[in-house]
Amino acid sequence: MQTDLARLLSISGQHGLFKYIAQARGGAIGESLETKQRKVFPSSSRISTLADIAIYTSEGEMKLDEVFLALKAVLGEEEAPSSKAPEQELVALFSKAIPNYDADRFYVSHMRKVVDWYRQIAKFASFDFVKEEEQASDAQEA
Repeated sequence: MQTDLARLLSISGQHGLFKYIAQARGGAIGESLETKQRKVFPSSSRISTLADIAIYTSEGEMKLDEVFLALKAVLGEEEAPSSKAPEQELVALFSKAIPNYDADRFYVSHMRKVVDWYRQIAKFASFDFVKEEEQASDAQEA
């Protein structure tokens, strides 16, 4: 099954990732990847889709799907370190996976968040991502 990062949500103040289910009158309905519990998030919540998130590199920005695939290439079948891992371990992992990341704008706190998301996708989804072209053709068919 392919994972559509445009339908995976990160919601400020909430732990974990949520799958977008539907629009609600005052916001959006999301389902926790981990617990499968549904929740309505008001439109005042800071909601971001993973497809809209990128990290800074020396060449510009790198989309999150590319970041996840680079981490997977380095980690192989190993589990990613915990988001509570020592700072040096996370920096070493990202230095190996994305050697040109911009250390002035991509902080360890960001690395912790990306690693946490990576672990959730590894556990509850897949790294076979829907491509942008496929998303565009799906939108035209609807």
